[in-house]
Amino acid sequence: MKGKRYILILLLLGGIYNACKKPYNPKIVDSPNHYLVVEGVINNGSDSTIIKLSRTVNISGSVSTSGVDNCAVSVEAEGGTVYSLTPQGNGAYITAGLNLDASKKYRLHIITNDSKEYASDYVEVKKTQPIDSIGFYIKNNNVQIYVNTHDAANNTRYYRWSYDETWRFHSKYQSAYMVDPVAKAVVFRPPSESSYYCFTGDRSSTIVIGSSAKLSQDVIFQQPVTTIASTSEKIEMRYSIFLKQYALTKEAYQFWENMKKNTEQLGSIFDAQPSQLTGNIHNLKDPAEPVIGYISVTNIQSKRVFIDNADLPREWVTAYPYDCGPPDTALIFNPKTKQNDVLGIIINGGAIPVLDITEKMAVIGYTYSSIECTDCRIRGWVQTPSFWKER
Repeated sequence: MKGKRYILILLLLGGIYNACKKPYNPKIVDSPNHYLVVEGVINNGSDSTIIKLSRTVNISGSVSTSGVDNCAVSVEAEGGTVYSLTPQGNGAYITAGLNLDASKKYRLHIITNDSKEYASDYVEVKKTQPIDSIGFYIKNNNVQIYVNTHDAANNTRYYRWSYDETWRFHSKYQSAYMVDPVAKAVVFRPPSESSYYCFTGDRSSTIVIGSSAKLSQDVIFQQPVTTIASTSEKIEMRYSIFLKQYALTKEAYQFWENMKKNTEQLGSIFDAQPSQLTGNIHNLKDPAEPVIGYISVTNIQSKRVFIDNADLPREWVTAYPYDCGPPDTALIFNPKTKQNDVLGIIINGGAIPVLDITEKMAVIGYTYSSIECTDCRIRGWVQTPSFWKER
């Protein structure tokens, strides 16, 4: 009886606990505000200036952010000279190399498609020094890529980096055959339909910044850029990183530092707590409206390096991103089912033939697998990039 009483009490307490729980949906989750987001750097060198405009989206919404088109975007010098940017679609605006006067200050001016007017503060031109080197070392069974740079005049102190990655990889199985959809037959795969080796890439999605402000010399030594896991397909064959370096003002560095804390270092009470992002872009008629972004004026220094799989520990094994078991078998005539498995599974079923099965010099069937396991083109492209160099 005593045991039953305890069970009854626990059930009652559990019911009371569940009844007291209420869903918490703070107003901010469904906030209707779609603030302007401005990304890019005014490039005072010979390279193009590219500015991307988009808007924030609600946390609870299912729509991802998209570019803001039909805007008038320009770079203005303090004193009058205006350089217009050409719209490229999907929120991108571009102009060729500006080669700006480093003795003047510049700002970005925007008139949006709903006739709102925004402008950044006038900003001094910062000179970005060249990247000294990019290297890597093995740490915790990962590849840690780093950058070295310096300013002999001790004038930079604050840095930011972004990067593009490209790597070569291959599918799990090399398919020697393909299905001719017109002839409804399995045929040899021609070179033009190669699907084993491919290239793909990615762009930096984290904020990489560094400072030498607390050092006697303006030197950045082995600043971490990105980490690649030992099982990553990026280093299966050959990997390349194209690193861009930007000089920042102290104010710009503080903006990116707060952005990094707010987006990457939240999760526990010991992590950095959210702080307001105060950029240098404003609505000229409504200064209280939040605008996300910080415009800097600088030249961009860049460098590309390659990392070959042969440079890494031999025991590392790449994890294939799809579950690919051993290839199955499809026979032209299956004595068990009395069916043409090749017709049903490969030609009409969408499986990819890998190798032929012969008996007495005649093809009696094929091994096969899924498109994810045999065709790298679903995740990349076969054309070799113009910058690519083999070892």
